[in-house]
Amino acid sequence: MLQRTSPIRRPWILLVLIVAGLCPVRATAPIVAQEIPDQTKTEAAKTVKRSAVIIPLHEDINLLSGALLSRKFAEAVDSGVDVIILDIHSPGGRVDVTFELMDMIADAKDVETVAFIKKDAISGAALISLACDKIIMLPGARMGDAGAIVMGDDGAWRYAEAKIRSALAEKIRGAAEATGRPLALAEKMADKDMVVFRAVNKTDGTVRYISDKEWESMENTDDWEKGKPIREAGKEMFFTVNGSRAVELGMANQTVENETELAEVLNVKTPIHVMERTGTDTAILILNSGFVTFLLLAIGMVALVIELGAPGIGVGGLVSLLCFGLFFWSRFLGGTAGWLEVTLFVLGIIFIGLEIFVIPGFGVAGVGGLGLMLGSLVMASRRFMVPGSAEELAGLGWDVMTVLGAFAGFIIAMLIMSNYIGDIPGLGRLTLKPQVAVVGAEAAMDETAHADAAALLPGWQRVSVGDTGTAAGPLRPGGKMAVDDYTVDVVTEGDFVESGQGVKVIAKQGTKIVVRVLS
Repeated sequence: MLQRTSPIRRPWILLVLIVAGLCPVRATAPIVAQEIPDQTKTEAAKTVKRSAVIIPLHEDINLLSGALLSRKFAEAVDSGVDVIILDIHSPGGRVDVTFELMDMIADAKDVETVAFIKKDAISGAALISLACDKIIMLPGARMGDAGAIVMGDDGAWRYAEAKIRSALAEKIRGAAEATGRPLALAEKMADKDMVVFRAVNKTDGTVRYISDKEWESMENTDDWEKGKPIREAGKEMFFTVNGSRAVELGMANQTVENETELAEVLNVKTPIHVMERTGTDTAILILNSGFVTFLLLAIGMVALVIELGAPGIGVGGLVSLLCFGLFFWSRFLGGTAGWLEVTLFVLGIIFIGLEIFVIPGFGVAGVGGLGLMLGSLVMASRRFMVPGSAEELAGLGWDVMTVLGAFAGFIIAMLIMSNYIGDIPGLGRLTLKPQVAVVGAEAAMDETAHADAAALLPGWQRVSVGDTGTAAGPLRPGGKMAVDDYTVDVVTEGDFVESGQGVKVIAKQGTKIVVRVLS
C-alpha cells in the first residue's frame, strides 16, 4: 500500500506546496506596487501649502485707487506667489478703470486670483470679482448692481446710453465665460430691462439660466422646459445677491465664515500676508488732494520766479524743484501723468527764461511759456485730452480751477512779497507794477528838492545806460550793483563777476538792467 501510494501522492503534495507558496506573492505584489505610492502622493499634496497675499480694495474705483491697486498687483505677481486674494469692499466707480483692472486680472496666467467679498462688491467691484478665477464670499455679503450711469448736462445721474451699455454687457459676458459663470445672470448685473429664468433640458436634465432676449433668439426652445424667473433677476432691477444665494446660482464658488476658513479652502499658508498701503501710497494720496496740489503749485511758481530773477542754484531753485518734483512724481504714480507733461512744463520754463533774459518785452515767448506750464499742469491731472461726458468735463473744470487758483495765489504772493524784498528782475512785468514818472512840476523844484525826489525812486529808474558802479556781491549772472548811494538789481551777459569788481550798464529794458565788466 505504502509503496503503491507514495509515488502517486508525493508529486501532488509538492505541487500543492508550490502553489500555496506562490499565490500570496502574486496576489499582494500588485497591491504594494500601485496603492502605497498613490496614498503617499495624496497625503503629501494635502500637507503642501501654497503661498498667498491679500490686496485690499476698500474704496471707490477711480484713477488713483486703480493705479495703486495695479502697482500692488504687479508686485504680487513679480514676487511669485501662488494665489492673489483681492479683499473687496467697494461701491465701484469709473468704468474705464474697472475695465483696465479686469484686463489686468485676466492677463495674470501664472497665478490664481480670488475675489474675497466680506461685505459689498457693487458695480465695478462686482465686475472685478467676475474677472477672478474664484469668488468666495461671506454668507451675508452682497455682489451685483453693476448698471452703468453717467452724469447728464444738468448734473443729474442717468442710466447710460445704449452704446455704453452694449460695451459693458459684452465685457461682462466675456469675463463670465472665461471663468465659467452663468452668462445671463452676469449680464443681468448691468441690464435692468432683461429677465432671467431657470430652464431645464428635457433630455439630459441640464440646468441653464437664460434671459428672455436669448430665449427669443433660440431655435431649440422645444428642448427646454422654461421655469419661473429668478427672483433677483426680474424686470426693472439689477441682479444683486448675497453670498449664499450666489453659490446656489453658480455665481460664487463657496462661502466661508472668516479668513481662517478661507485659508483652509484655498490650501494656503497662514497667516496670509496683507499688502497694506505703505508710506509711499499714503504720500501719493495726500499729494493728489486738491488743497495740497494748490499749495505745491503756488509755492513752486513763487520760488521759480525768485530763482529766475537771481539765476543760480539757490533756495528758490531748490524749493521750486521740490514742489514741482513732488507734483509730477505723485501724478506719475497716480497714473495720470507721463513724460509729455514734464516735457511741456520744462519747455514752458525755458520760454519764460528766454523772455526775461534774452527777448525784450513780454510777448509771444512769455505768454507761450506760461500757457505751456499751466497746460501741462492740467494735463498731468487728467487721463484724457478731450472730455467725453459731463462727468469728465466737471473733473476737467475742477483741475483747471485748481491750477488757475494756484496761479492767482502766486500773483498775490508776488505782489505782497515785492513790498518787502524789493524789485526782482522780471517780476515787474508779471505784477504790472506802475512806473513812477517825473511830472512837470519838478521843473520848478530846486536842485535839493529834485535830488530828494530822485532818491525816492527805485534803483532801476535812477540808473541809466553808461552808468558805472561796483558789484555789491557775486553776479552769477544776477545780483546787485552799487551805484553811488543806492543799489540796483542787474544781470550780466552770462559771465560771472566777483564781488567789488567794476561794472558798467550797457542795456536797460524796463526793470531789466544788463551790465558788463569794466575793461
